[in-house]
Amino acid sequence: MKIPSLLKLAPPVAIGVGAAAWLISTAEPPARIDQSERSVVARIVIAEMTRVRTTVRGYGNVQAARNWEAVAEVAGTIVWRHPDLETGNVIGEGTKVLRIDPTGYELAIAQAEADLAALEADTAQLGVDEGNTSRLLALEEDRLTLAEAELARVRDLSERGVAAQSTLDAQERTTLQVRRGVEELRNANALIPSRRARLEAQVARTRTILARAARDLDKTDISAPFDLRISEVHVEHHQFVSAGQSLVAADDIGQAEITAQIPVDSFRRLLSGATGNGPMTISDLSERFADIVAEVRLVSDPSQTWTGRLVRVESALDPQARSVPAVIAVDNPYAGANPPLRLPLVPNMYVEVILTGPEEPARITLPDGAIHEGDVVYLRNEEGRLEERTVSVDWRQSGIVVLDGGIAAGEDVIVDDLMPAIPGMIVEPAEGSE
Repeated sequence: MKIPSLLKLAPPVAIGVGAAAWLISTAEPPARIDQSERSVVARIVIAEMTRVRTTVRGYGNVQAARNWEAVAEVAGTIVWRHPDLETGNVIGEGTKVLRIDPTGYELAIAQAEADLAALEADTAQLGVDEGNTSRLLALEEDRLTLAEAELARVRDLSERGVAAQSTLDAQERTTLQVRRGVEELRNANALIPSRRARLEAQVARTRTILARAARDLDKTDISAPFDLRISEVHVEHHQFVSAGQSLVAADDIGQAEITAQIPVDSFRRLLSGATGNGPMTISDLSERFADIVAEVRLVSDPSQTWTGRLVRVESALDPQARSVPAVIAVDNPYAGANPPLRLPLVPNMYVEVILTGPEEPARITLPDGAIHEGDVVYLRNEEGRLEERTVSVDWRQSGIVVLDGGIAAGEDVIVDDLMPAIPGMIVEPAEGSE
């Protein structure tokens, strides 16, 4: 019963097989495609020897190079205050800003001068007394000579029985009285040097008191030691101040300083580039600092710049950032100020510091993008094919890499990151890349 059904399918199957055989026999064979080499287009630069300046950057706040705090050295009432003594005002060098009542110190000077005059009068009188005593002593010594001669004569007469004993006794009494007077005058004369020394000591002491009183009087005037800008005023007119009390605080406007934090490696490279790579001693620092150019920029407005100089490095590294606190000085930070177009460099401004060293010997430099992982550089060799080479990187800055070896001047360096990078594949230079 099933065989007739199968026979019905045979004609269509036979027709299909025949059609397939006919199509296969009449179809054209597949075309042969020749395999070509892989090539890429990339930007290429020619390696050149370039003299590079080391540049490092740091940030910090501006502060005055010098601060002044006026402290009362004498007590008294403020009897005068400069009308411009207000926070923010600029005061010129030598300008008197405050005066403490000088009356008590003027009286002390007058008293010391009077005491000194009295002592000088006593000294003069002592000189007169010394002269008088010396003259009296000379007379008494002559009188003593005569009295002793007379005593010798009377004693001789008494021994021969010519003169009475009473006469001898009287002459001895007279001689003793004269001798006593001579000794008293000699003692008085011997005390003259000690009296003079005492007066001289009193004169010196009085002169010291006078000098102290004059110094205290001089301290009643408070003057600006240099051009400054007032930051704080702690006293008012008619206020009593005691010795040691703070009166005024101000900042020097002649010089500003910025302490910028510079990475240790960058700062070491900056110094080694200034005057060579030899060992650095303390005496070399000032010379090396002089070779470094410093530029200060206002972070909020980079168009405002000032020229500075590296003056010193603070005593210790920053314990957290492990950076060098380099101090940059800017002279005349108020020069050319024309707010708001041109601001003065005032304390607490946040600025960027750019330190640039001298030109170093010519080295091979490449764009930072030309250095791949593992310090590998892609080159285009003389045959136009890709070549990989490992180089020695010395340091990087501002998008360029300074090499210490591995590439010679004149070689073609590929700056693109090829994916994949197959050594030996053909590299075609991009338009305008060479």
